[in-house]
Amino acid sequence: MENIDIMTMPRIGDLAPDFEAVTTIGPIKFSEYIKHNWTILFSHPADFTPVCTTEMSGFAQEQAFFSKLNTKLIGLSIDSIHSHLAWVNNVRTNTNVYMDFPIIADIDMKVAKLYGMLHPGASETAAVRAVFFIDPKGTIRLIMYYPLNVGRNMAEIKRVLIALQTADQNSCALPLNWEPGEMVIVPPPKTLKQMDSVIANETYEKIDFYLAKKSLE
Repeated sequence: MENIDIMTMPRIGDLAPDFEAVTTIGPIKFSEYIKHNWTILFSHPADFTPVCTTEMSGFAQEQAFFSKLNTKLIGLSIDSIHSHLAWVNNVRTNTNVYMDFPIIADIDMKVAKLYGMLHPGASETAAVRAVFFIDPKGTIRLIMYYPLNVGRNMAEIKRVLIALQTADQNSCALPLNWEPGEMVIVPPPKTLKQMDSVIANETYEKIDFYLAKKSLE
């Protein structure tokens, strides 16, 4: 298989590459499917494997959470649509968890290559555990990569989604280990007037003028 040039891989701030694909809910055009929504696109190495089953089930069990935050889910692996359907049904039969979000059947590896999900050092035939957070404008906002043998952290995926939306809605930044409901960082001043305004604001929790926190409540 040809090597993938890292410079062609999507990066934070890029528009999410568009594609058409066969999925478990039928054919989709990605840009149309995600329109006006936040989207989490995630890949898994293979159907009928233990770690992937726990992860995909985890996404399915959190669908109400993601829907509440106007976020669509779409999975991917380099398996056929027949394998996907059999796996979804197998998981539903054995665990009563229904993975009814679309799963891309990327048998020709087109989408995996487009999104840099194939890392030859790990495997040439399986996508690593990639997670792409895409905003309603179609811009990639955050990317996570996990190796084949380490499952993702659902709590962190949920935290990151809330953090991205909170930062956008409040024009702020978020400190280390931020959790929903905690104070956020005031954007650092860029002029003397802004600096004096931060210094004078008694509602801020300040280390100094360049590091001030505020409550969103």
